[in-house]
Amino acid sequence: MNRSRVALVTDWITKTGGGEKVVEQFHRLYPEAPIYTSYCSAAWRKRLDDAVITGYLQHWPFSSLRRFLPVLRQYWFRKLDLSSYDILISITGNGEAKFVQKASSQQHICYCHTPVHFYWAQYDEYLTRPSMRPYWLVRLGMRLLVKPLRKRDYAAAQKVDHFIANSTSIQQDIKKFYDCESTVVFPPIDIEQFIQLSPRGEKSRIPKVPNCIWWGRVVPAKRLDVAIEACNQLKWPLVIIGDGPDLPRLKSLAGPTVTFTGYVDDEKRNVFIKKADLFIFPSKEDFGVAPVEALAAGLPVIAYEAGGALDYVKPDVNGLTFAEQTSASLQSILSATIGKTFLKNEITRSAAQFSSERFRNDIGACISRCEDKKKVS
Repeated sequence: MNRSRVALVTDWITKTGGGEKVVEQFHRLYPEAPIYTSYCSAAWRKRLDDAVITGYLQHWPFSSLRRFLPVLRQYWFRKLDLSSYDILISITGNGEAKFVQKASSQQHICYCHTPVHFYWAQYDEYLTRPSMRPYWLVRLGMRLLVKPLRKRDYAAAQKVDHFIANSTSIQQDIKKFYDCESTVVFPPIDIEQFIQLSPRGEKSRIPKVPNCIWWGRVVPAKRLDVAIEACNQLKWPLVIIGDGPDLPRLKSLAGPTVTFTGYVDDEKRNVFIKKADLFIFPSKEDFGVAPVEALAAGLPVIAYEAGGALDYVKPDVNGLTFAEQTSASLQSILSATIGKTFLKNEITRSAAQFSSERFRNDIGACISRCEDKKKVS
């Protein structure tokens, strides 16, 4: 692999999220590889050692409208000249990085967070609960554009030599929507800072009125309304840490036991984590970073039985799952946790497989196997 010339390509690099941290780990694995992307923040450009290469989409007015420009991004990625590299690694989710073109002598490996949500699995969800404003314009744009965009997205997927999925759920979606096989490599989670919060060797017995917690970006797809309604009914305390466009609506639904902190720094967040008994995860996600962070901190996770949570929530070992994405289903499972005992060490240990070091080892081995197959063929 040291002799191969590698180029990294990703949709955009804008915030400190799970996708950006995956790019960072690829950069650590291939520090000499340039990182091509449609847009990168100044902070991330520095954090990635100025290895980032952008184009006209980085600049105004495209920078202000980037979430509304899938056609332009498709075109920009397709026109990149990457002919001097042996291996193209696209890191993509709800974007267009896999549209890069390759020659027959090159290999394209795609680390896929998800087939684009609003083209495929969550089209109806996005129509019902758009994540951007104005809602009427988003809905109109989806109805007009999704069909041709979906067709192009499928065509781009057929040109990928090997897909790597970030969970078994996404592996199934890649097969369902792209008709492509894939290998699963779980994403890297910064678990070390959370492991420090987990009491050593302690048992966790869930009290009659547990302190519940959630943290992340507050958007409609997270389905926090389900958690709020369940805690309203049970009169259990629930702390929601984070900010986002769905915050005003959720505040209007919340009863007196629900607390919204907005954005807080890690130190303040950790104070809430130490006081918590349960982490509630009511959404279906491609993987889900926050619940794994919660496990590392020794918190049992109560998760909707779908998506990435199926890869790490083990009932009665590190949490429980509820079958329907409704407050009634969640409320039933929450009530069943009262008096249950969990071993903190077992909960924390279940998060160990998602370390950054293991991710780099697994990705390196996977790409080496792909290169060996290419040489044989």
